[in-house]
Amino acid sequence: MKKFSVLTSILFGFVAASLQAGTEVYKQVAPPPPPELYGLGFYGAIDMGANVYQNRGGDRTFSDDNLNSPFFGDTLTVSPKNDVGFFGGVKLGYVFGTGVFRPTLEGDFFYNGFRGGADFTLRDSFGNVLAQRDATTWINTGAFMGNFIGRFAFGRFQPYVGAGVGIYYAESAGVEVVDPTTGRVPINTGGGRSHADLAWQIVAGSDYYWTPKFSTFIEYHFLNYTSTQIDTNQDRNLRQHLVGAGVRVHF
Repeated sequence: MKKFSVLTSILFGFVAASLQAGTEVYKQVAPPPPPELYGLGFYGAIDMGANVYQNRGGDRTFSDDNLNSPFFGDTLTVSPKNDVGFFGGVKLGYVFGTGVFRPTLEGDFFYNGFRGGADFTLRDSFGNVLAQRDATTWINTGAFMGNFIGRFAFGRFQPYVGAGVGIYYAESAGVEVVDPTTGRVPINTGGGRSHADLAWQIVAGSDYYWTPKFSTFIEYHFLNYTSTQIDTNQDRNLRQHLVGAGVRVHF
């Protein structure tokens, strides 16, 4: 009987040891932190760059019928200037949602200055140059635009594209007319003219977020200044190409 009791104890010991060896021990692990979301909510930005080209039209040639010239065959060629300018301004906006596609409303307010004027060449019927004049003025404009933008959030990298509409105010300085052969300034007007009208633009660019609330960006504008208040048979819309960069801060 004593032997049976000892054997029974040994058997229960083996069973208990095997059950204990098969038991898994679970440790509680903290859940991973949620991924960082870049570029959410309200923001302000500043940007600046170059007005690399404004299409003020190509050369136009007027015959003596238009010039009322007493000499048969005289022509006047007008070559508008399309010089590089400067722009700079501020943006205020709000980004909706946290997904990959994020609609955005933005106010875009900027100064846009560029050189205007034209080169004039008068020729006779044989093509000989009778006179040349260079007319130059500086045009200062301010644009006040409302943009709707679609942003695509790929983490830190966020390209975007959109369009906007608004108004602009333009003011030109006095015109300086120079004789290119002598360098003399026969005419220098002191006054200028101003004009306000509708404007629209297409924008495209991309942000890179260094932190969830701070980014640097590059941006392109196709900007169109209309002239709806001027009754003319010619297309007087001024189409411009702006390229710049800036910084954006979310609040």
